[in-house]
Amino acid sequence: MARVVVEGADIVVRLAWWEKLAARRRGLRVPVAALRGVYVEPDWWRALRGVHGSGVWIPEKLYAGVRQLPHGKDFAVVRGGGAVLCVELSRSAPFRRLALSVPDPEGVLRALQPHVPRGRRR
Repeated sequence: MARVVVEGADIVVRLAWWEKLAARRRGLRVPVAALRGVYVEPDWWRALRGVHGSGVWIPEKLYAGVRQLPHGKDFAVVRGGGAVLCVELSRSAPFRRLALSVPDPEGVLRALQPHVPRGRRR
């Protein structure tokens, strides 16, 4: 499963080897300053928006890759059947949202929450 940590001024997403292959990406690093919101989506399929771009899509099981939106892109590594961490990012970031199946979504939520700008916390 993906791991999300804050390292200095960046939010770092580390992927398992099979997620790297499926998503066609080694990992992801975005500035903490780009963070606009963070929440846990209990229904994994609701975290996916837009249309399939690149990566692997196994219906009802897995999505790993980029989702295309009318005004940007989302990056998702989502496994069916569990809650998903959703990280909303500013327009200056490479993606508008990160949707990630992580081992402890509530724990990562608590770790990222202090970095969300005031007035945007859920």
